[in-house]
Amino acid sequence: MPTVLLVEDDERISEPLIRVLRAEDFDVVHVAAGNRALDALDDARPDLVLLDLTLPDIDGLDVCRKIRTDHPDLPVIMLTARAEEMDVIVGLNAGADDYVAKPFRLAELVARIRARLRVADQTGPMARPSKLHGAGIELDLDARRCHVLDGDDARTEVELTTKEFDLLALLMMQPGVTLKREQIMDEVWDENWWGSTRTLDTHTSTLRRKILDDTDPPSKIVTVRGVGFRFEP
Repeated sequence: MPTVLLVEDDERISEPLIRVLRAEDFDVVHVAAGNRALDALDDARPDLVLLDLTLPDIDGLDVCRKIRTDHPDLPVIMLTARAEEMDVIVGLNAGADDYVAKPFRLAELVARIRARLRVADQTGPMARPSKLHGAGIELDLDARRCHVLDGDDARTEVELTTKEFDLLALLMMQPGVTLKREQIMDEVWDENWWGSTRTLDTHTSTLRRKILDDTDPPSKIVTVRGVGFRFEP
């Protein structure tokens, strides 16, 4: 039974959500503060974290950053009443894998949780080398580490979220091949993903900035308008 750590201080949201999750065969550990969430990570060993952005003690973004540092592969879905594009970008930069705005439909949230937990190997089942190289990027698939060469050929490690890493790995494994948006969503977000693909654009934007692909137009992850994206090595 998958364990979900719910970090939410509003009982009007947490109580019905707990009931629904338990009815859907999830084990739910609920805390109402950020520090308690960090303490619960080792004891509860959750498979996924539902994290409210606004908490009574410390900011949810700080909690997310700490989770990402200590548990880099632990999926985090951020819950927030703020849904402006900049807030979404900030949340994803902090390490969240997904971003759900309140009020949300419980059925949709459960579907997103299942999508995060269904894929055992989030970079896909295809055979692959342990490292990928191209466009000044080295991606270590086993260690899940990314290094980038800057303009002075200095090798620097950059921190990627789970989805950013999986997205980059998928594109780099097929250099020069244009992947359709729907194919990327199927491979990285799960084949049963439903809803807007806007999250793909947001992840691509932040990923480009991290791998020094912020030229206009980008030269490493190329947008093929109306189709999808292509990695140019």
